[in-house]
This record gives sequence, structure tokens and C-alpha cells, in this order.
Amino acid sequence: MGMTLAEKVIAHHAHQSEVKPGDLVFAEVDIVLGTDVTVPLGVKVFREMGAEKVHDPSRVVMVQDHFVPAKDIRAAEMSQIMRNFAREQGIEHYYELGRSGICHVLLPERGHVKPGDLIVGADSHTCTYGALGAFAIGVGSTDMAAIWAIGENWIRVPESLRVILTGVPGDWIVGKDIILHLLGKIGIAGALYRCVEFGGDAIERLGVSDRLTIANMCAELGAKTGIFPADRRALDYLGEVGVEGASELHPDPDARYVETIPIDCGVLEPQVAIPYLPSNIVPVSQLKDVKLDQVVIGSCTNGRIDDMRVVAHFLKGRSVHPQTRLLVIPGSQDVQIGMVREGIAEEILRAGGVFGPPTCGPCIGGHMGVLAPGEVGLFTTSRNFRGRCGHPTSQVYLSSPAVAAASAVAGRIVDPRSFE
Repeated sequence: MGMTLAEKVIAHHAHQSEVKPGDLVFAEVDIVLGTDVTVPLGVKVFREMGAEKVHDPSRVVMVQDHFVPAKDIRAAEMSQIMRNFAREQGIEHYYELGRSGICHVLLPERGHVKPGDLIVGADSHTCTYGALGAFAIGVGSTDMAAIWAIGENWIRVPESLRVILTGVPGDWIVGKDIILHLLGKIGIAGALYRCVEFGGDAIERLGVSDRLTIANMCAELGAKTGIFPADRRALDYLGEVGVEGASELHPDPDARYVETIPIDCGVLEPQVAIPYLPSNIVPVSQLKDVKLDQVVIGSCTNGRIDDMRVVAHFLKGRSVHPQTRLLVIPGSQDVQIGMVREGIAEEILRAGGVFGPPTCGPCIGGHMGVLAPGEVGLFTTSRNFRGRCGHPTSQVYLSSPAVAAASAVAGRIVDPRSFE
């Protein structure tokens, strides 16, 4: 019997010729990721279990990203715990403020992800790396501590749900619109403990940034992870970031899927998630007069340089609406440098936007952009749960950077195609 992409990766790391859904296996882990939010508890558990040294410091990545620059004393303490543990353990891939960024933007950029990898991270959006053909899953801090100690993780092999993408996306239809549309079709539990595997001829038209966005929000589907085949376009990207020896990875022709969902990208219009679920999806044309207090563009979902180029396109020669605040937050230090080099940062500032440091920031309601009572925001982030980004009476809509940037100029949610 043929295997899906997820089954192929798991079987390889479990040293088995094949696996099937429901199997319980122990698998070697290539990379284990932790952040300033999740490492402190992991360190506590690591000590409590009697561990002294991590199994392989070269396979551990630690990133300061959620609450940096430190918003308060507690945030500073959490960063300090991770900083000290990284020094103590000789962690090779420790990313400090000023040389860092949001983990799920940073790791692909720095060449830590390649096809066929098994990656575990103490963050729910670790599934982002499936865009490059990795099997990448989120775990809790306790599991992370155990993996530090032994270098392995137990996995129940998930069923795979196949999404077939066809058609030619129209103007300003991007990865965010595709994943929001899928969320609208199957809901936040539509892929519970399943691997969402993407296929179809439209994939070749999707850049790596779009694939990263789609894989990222598979977490919102309740999925174990999302994964794309590693094709020539993926390998070209990996070559650009310094990954050598990567090979294409595809599912077997006779692989079995629990369900297949077709999506014709050619008929989609820009999608928007309305409060208070990322699965409450409507076409942008149905939102006639949603006035905005704040627009936030960034996050691990849409904080890459391609996203920022879209922002510059819509802001060039225009101004942010006087009753709307625009916050643009690059996903990494490299993205930030690119924005300065290409003049994107200047376009944002001249338009009346705020250009911030690379951090999770408003996405988790931690700092920098928290909403006041009754305020309405349009974010390019992944979640719009009640109270996540500020006061419980505030409302957050989700969209692509194109919808967000055009709407920041209009002061209300608009179709970016109307600006062309």
C-alpha cells in the first residue's frame, strides 16, 4: 500500500518500512523548537525529570519572539530563563532579540527546514514548516523537555485529508484566501488530528510564502499538521536560503486518504473571517461598511517580505485613513532589513503607519497594538477569538495583506481589487 507524505516522513524517522493511520511509533526528531513563552516551563520539567544535558544541542532551536522587546518584568524573566538555559546547554541555534524574529518566519529563512524532516515545536503553528515538505507538529512544554532529553517523540500516525487545489487564482487571491476558504468549508474541527495534505495543479502557481501561510493556518482546522509536496519551486527556495542536498518529496500514487476536498482557486474572491472564529468566513464583497480602528499586518501567518511588498503597493502615494491606525510588523530581522533596503519601511511611515520590530506582538494580545473596548481591528494574523487581541468587547477580522493594506487606506474593509 502506498503512503501519504506524512506517513513517508514518520516511517523514515521511526525506522520502519511503512506505517498506517493509528500506529503508535517512536520517531527521531530533527529539530525541536522552543520560544520565550514555552521554554521556561520546559526547563522546569527538564530539571524535575533529572535530566542534565540535552540529547543533541545542534537539533534544538530557541527563539525570542512572543514578548520581545520585554513588555514587563515577567516577560523579561521568561526571556532570561531561556537565555541562561541556552548558554548552559550550548544550544547552537539560539536567536536573541536583534538577530531574531517570529520563529515560524525565521526557521525557514535560516535553513532549519527541509523536505522529509520531522520537526516538533512547543507552539501550535509549528505546522507552518509543512509548506516545505516537513512533518511538523506542535507539542506542549512537557513533551518538549522530554525530547530535549532523549531526542525522540511518540506519534500516533494521523489520517490524511487531501485538499486538491485547481484553477488559476485571480488578482490578489493569495494563500490566505485559500486557507480561509477551506476554514469556511470544514470549520475549526474539520481536520481534527488529521494531516492536511495539499495537491493539485494550482500548487505550482503558489509561491513558498503562500504555502507557508496555508500550512500555518492548518492549526486553525484542528489538524495535526499540514503538508505540501516538495517540488522544484520549494527546492529553489531552499537553495536560496542555503539548504544543500534537499530532494523532492511526493506522496505515492496509491496513497489512501480519509477524505478529499476540491477547491477551485479560480473562482475565489478575497476572503475575510469575521468575529469570533477564524472559520466565520465571508467574501469581502459582503462586508459593506465595517469601519476600522486599527489594521495590523504581520505575524507568523503573513509577516514575510512578499507580504510587505503587497503593503507597499497599496500604500504608495496614499495615506492611512485619519481615523485608522496601521501597524506593520515584519516577521524577522531579515524581513525588516529587506523592508528598509527596498523602501517599504519609508512607504509605510510616509503613509502614516507604524513600523515595528519583529515580534508576535498584537497577534497574542501581548503588547504593541492591544485593542480597547469596542474597537474593531483587521489583522493578517491567524486567530480572532474573543479577547485574544485586546478587550473582550473588541472585534477582530482576519484577511490577507492585500485586503488589510487597502482597508487601512479606506478606513473600512474593502476589496483590494477596487484599488486597481
